[in-house]
Amino acid sequence: MIQHTLRSDFVFAPPPDDPTAWQASTASFRDALTLDFPDAFMEINASALRDVPVVVLDFEIQVEPDVFVAGTAAMPAPDYAHVSLVDVTAHTAALFARWLRDSYVASPSSVRFLSSFVMENGDETP
Repeated sequence: MIQHTLRSDFVFAPPPDDPTAWQASTASFRDALTLDFPDAFMEINASALRDVPVVVLDFEIQVEPDVFVAGTAAMPAPDYAHVSLVDVTAHTAALFARWLRDSYVASPSSVRFLSSFVMENGDETP
């Protein structure tokens, strides 16, 4: 088996033509994580990166034995969300994406993503 250790940041979001497709809220995302990852670390904070503070949910979950994902779910507008993962391999991001697709979003086709590695190589297409 080939080990892929290249790490990147990933962002997951609903489609641009339907930003409310996930029908997201901080509470619903927290509840979904709690249901599937009962040992998850979660903390609600206010992000001051914008003019108006945005409620974010910082989390860390174990997606498979000894494989952890740290991320942030931001809810900058009603029913809109994006989730970022920090410093993960593509394999780990895929495990999270599968959970997101199968357990949280309303439709599997409503998840788009972008990675910092791809952006650094000139492709900014989700």
